[in-house]
Amino acid sequence: MLRRAFDIVFLRYIAASAFALGIDMGTFLSLLALGLEATLAAAAGYGLGIAAHWLVSSRAVFSAGVADRGPERNRQKALFVGSALAGLALTTGIVGTGAALGLDPRLAKLVAIGASFILTWLLRERIVFRAARPA
Repeated sequence: MLRRAFDIVFLRYIAASAFALGIDMGTFLSLLALGLEATLAAAAGYGLGIAAHWLVSSRAVFSAGVADRGPERNRQKALFVGSALAGLALTTGIVGTGAALGLDPRLAKLVAIGASFILTWLLRERIVFRAARPA
């Protein structure tokens, strides 16, 4: 039963991530088309994706682990943003390194998507939303 609950949460996380990724990539590609430097475009897209991901994650993915309003909820939001910033650092590092090596920034972004997904899932599932779950 615990395994099934994990699977459902993970599947919802994948869906939330896909939604946020759509916002992220749409922004990234639009800004690239407008001539913005690849690393800045990646950071801006990721930033908008963060906001979308919190909305979906806190309401549809980890709703059982969301803290009540007040200091604990604010702490949880800060941890969520921290996990997103870790993913952002990884994303911009990968895209920036790829661009510096002459790789197509879209290819570098694809690599960054996978790496960031794994990192943020682990941080959110094990740290951000675990604290508020009943023991």
